Amino acid sequence: MNKTAIVFPGQGAQKVGMCSDFCEKFSSAKKIFDSLDANVKKIIFEGPQESLNRTLVAQPALFAADLACACALAEIGVEADGAAGFSLGEIPALVFGSVFDFSQGLEFVNFRAKSMQTCAEKNHGGMAAVIGISADEIISICAEIDGAWPANFNSATQTVVAFREDSFENLSKIISSQRGKIIRLAVSGAFHSPLMNDAAEEIKVFLHAERKFNFGEQSQPGNPRPENEFSFQKKPIYSNVTAQIYGDSATDLLSRHVNSPVKWRETIENMICDGFGTFIEAGPGKTLTGLIQKINPDVKIFNVFDLQSLENFKNNFFA
Repeated sequence: MNKTAIVFPGQGAQKVGMCSDFCEKFSSAKKIFDSLDANVKKIIFEGPQESLNRTLVAQPALFAADLACACALAEIGVEADGAAGFSLGEIPALVFGSVFDFSQGLEFVNFRAKSMQTCAEKNHGGMAAVIGISADEIISICAEIDGAWPANFNSATQTVVAFREDSFENLSKIISSQRGKIIRLAVSGAFHSPLMNDAAEEIKVFLHAERKFNFGEQSQPGNPRPENEFSFQKKPIYSNVTAQIYGDSATDLLSRHVNSPVKWRETIENMICDGFGTFIEAGPGKTLTGLIQKINPDVKIFNVFDLQSLENFKNNFFA
């Protein structure tokens, strides 16, 4: 297990001020944030947190923050062998792996966020982490509740459930009765569930209509795939939907991504089987590396989300 992977966090990890110090040190990070809508950029650096938590803002904000961290790592000479992203984090992972370029990624994230926000406003719901109950038990519980679905398979003892708002009280009671702990997440919709079916369909139509999006596919005459302006190299990227490396069906996977469960535990297990033994979380927080350590405590984990954590990383990774 000597390969190094970068993993990118998703919605829920956003924090006011995230990665702001990278903009002062790395021109590539500043360029990323300068590419955002001016209002989104202002909210990232000044808040309030409530505004940052809105899907329309959180998704492009995290897309930028995750890639700013990846750029910082690239500028200090880190060469990763592959990547994965959790939920929204899969989009910066695809840019990192040059499946498509930054401009395409940002355009897609903005469309995705709008579709998911609209869907969430129409179908009121949320998500909650359930700790202390196995994934199989969660699947059984959700099968008995109208309006609850397993959405993120994070580790052996943590599964995130998406729910329709009127189902949350019943879900909480059942989880508590089985000695589980349920923690509502800072997201504005029941993502990775059937409540996102309309968004999935909109994304599918968008990706097939916009011929410039040749994600992972052969370029057509007169429509070449653009170079990645941040000089990322082609890398294997693992899909949340399949827990396998992206192939030639990226448009299908990206449309299914919003209403299918995130197979995070299986993804990490597959990456470890493929020789990955070091995981660097590039983006705010330490959630993903915490989950990875629970999945397999023998791998090496690092976090990079600001200049201090980058310095700590350098002192340990290159030692």
